[in-house]
Amino acid sequence: MSWSCALDVHLVDGTYELFRHYYALPSARDENGREVAAVRGVLKSVLGMIRGGATHVGVATDHVIESFRNGLWPGYKTGEGIEPNLLAQFELLEEVLSAAGVVVWPMVEFEADDALATAAAIAAQDARVERVIICTPDKDLAQCVRGTRVVQQNRRTRVTLDAAAIVSKFGVSPASIPDYLALVGDAADGYPGLPGWGAKSSAAVLAKFAHLESIPADWREWRVNAANASTLAHTLLNERDRALLFRTLATLRTDITLFDEVNELRWQDPKAGFDELGARLDAAVTETTRHAGSRFPARATSRSTR
Repeated sequence: MSWSCALDVHLVDGTYELFRHYYALPSARDENGREVAAVRGVLKSVLGMIRGGATHVGVATDHVIESFRNGLWPGYKTGEGIEPNLLAQFELLEEVLSAAGVVVWPMVEFEADDALATAAAIAAQDARVERVIICTPDKDLAQCVRGTRVVQQNRRTRVTLDAAAIVSKFGVSPASIPDYLALVGDAADGYPGLPGWGAKSSAAVLAKFAHLESIPADWREWRVNAANASTLAHTLLNERDRALLFRTLATLRTDITLFDEVNELRWQDPKAGFDELGARLDAAVTETTRHAGSRFPARATSRSTR
């Protein structure tokens, strides 16, 4: 099938959206007493995108929170502490979106972020695609941004970041984001980075050298504006293996088998059974209270702080 004009591909972080709606919406329970407010909110949001003109959409979810990264670093994030009423909605969300005709990628060995990165890489190879829009504020996905063609969008704040905006925000290019996270750490994902390496010093060094391997061991060769450069160089020298491990944790996979070509992401009409699911969600009784707190606050508000 061919298109008469260029198209946009929208890739949605379903995990982020579920967390965000869970903590933003009042509780709602179906006839069986099951919490469904977040699922109902995400479904409305995704279908709103489609009504607004999105034609090619893929949603990635963390079917389980753990991934292969947990075997690499013992402190990596797990599902521990996530509220059961939130965790129980992941499978329902996948079922409902699929029934609505939306392509869904439930991740088990990998993470939703890996699926988004892979999907972006595949879609960007198609000359018919004008833009790939990765819908998440998660700073991990900043590494996938390419010029103005592959961008990152925070649907809550309606802010879209291209490569120039990523450089302006973090001080490094998208290609250096995994190195940057390796140095500064990512508390939400459970790895600490290197002592003393803050956002400013990491950005200053990586803006010049791009990757960990290119940073000279002798700080006098850096010639960048970084406080306590000699101490930073000593730390990097002594903890280089750990920094490289953290970069592996931060580097998103782009080799997952998801789809062959972007036409597979074209939204289809709802499947049989969707009306019944939709009616069940519509009939859920809304309560007046909202959920308080969050196991991963950045997921519930803005994972750009991750």
